[in-house]
Formats: sequence, structure tokens, C-alpha cells
Amino acid sequence: MKKKIKIIVIVILLLIALIPIPQHLKDGGTVRYQALLYCVSNVHSLAINGGYDEGITVEILGIEVFNNVRYAG
Repeated sequence: MKKKIKIIVIVILLLIALIPIPQHLKDGGTVRYQALLYCVSNVHSLAINGGYDEGITVEILGIEVFNNVRYAG
């Protein structure tokens, strides 16, 4: 019985750590999906030059592993 309880607790903790919460930023349309272990951002923000930046960034444990944000005039 104790083994089943441990497995259920581990599954619940993994679900909490992996399910993202969407955040809509007020910078032109960026949406960030934030979980405890990772963060994925769909970037669409106003740039200083008058255009905007578009792309996706991925962070795992706070370390950026993918970034293809580019300036789109």
C-alpha cells in the first residue's frame, strides 16, 4: 500500500512541475508558458527600431537552450 502512495505522490509532483501556466505579456503580444522546470516564450514584441521581434525561446532550469528571435521590420 505504501508503494502505491509513493507512486501517486511522485506522479502528482511531476504533473505540477511539468504543466505550464500561460502568461500574456503587454509588450506587443508575447505569450510565455511557464512551468517549474521549463519556460517557452512565443515572442512578438515591439522593437526599438520601429519594427518588432518575432520568434521562440526555450529555457530549461533557467538556462536558455533555444532562441530564434529575429527582427522583423
